[in-house]
Amino acid sequence: MQNTPRQTYTAAQVREAEARFLAQGVPLMTRAAQALATEAAALLRARRGGSDGGAVEGARVLVLAGSGNNGADALFAAELLADQGAGVCILPTSDRLHREALEAALEQGADLRPVDELPEVVTGLARAADLILDGILGTGTTGSPALRGAARTTVAAILPALTGEHPPLVVAVDLPSGIGVDDGSVPDPTVLRADLTVTFGGCKTGLVTRPAADYAGRVVVADIGIGDELERIRRRDLG
Repeated sequence: MQNTPRQTYTAAQVREAEARFLAQGVPLMTRAAQALATEAAALLRARRGGSDGGAVEGARVLVLAGSGNNGADALFAAELLADQGAGVCILPTSDRLHREALEAALEQGADLRPVDELPEVVTGLARAADLILDGILGTGTTGSPALRGAARTTVAAILPALTGEHPPLVVAVDLPSGIGVDDGSVPDPTVLRADLTVTFGGCKTGLVTRPAADYAGRVVVADIGIGDELERIRRRDLG
């Protein structure tokens, strides 16, 4: 892991670097989920005390899962946290979740809620949670990054739960959903402000560019094995 990253990369550069390893069958998603679960457990330990396992056992984790790879990363991480004793609740923002990741989390006892869960129920789930994993959108988003539809409704219902004396911790999966990954834009303030962003392979430019940087919290770069290739691509693009 690496804190306070300096070098940044575009979404296109990260996708290109990942493609080479994915074509070779390298389990990048498994590596990302393991890193995410490790960082989430450490954050819970800092708040709740105890050992790694003790900090997770009994913790309530709310997973916001979209249809893309970020949703899958969040679900696989939730499986690992559930295996350590966390109670996991999944709030999907799409009917099309990563099937293998969803089944893995459900096999560990996760509770799956409907996409159209009532806003007041969503708010209650968020208030009861110790930690929220934001895995709605990732670097594959095209056009405006602003949340829409069920994703926006879900986040809007969660925002009131982030105020008060003991709000849940928020961990962004790769980037806070709703920010511009390359330009740091925040076209709609319906975004969960993260305590921690676990970003994979390299730091995305938007995470250190305002106003999006104000939503990212502490940024940790998880090494998933693409760093050298990513840096080669960056240097090539510099000409």
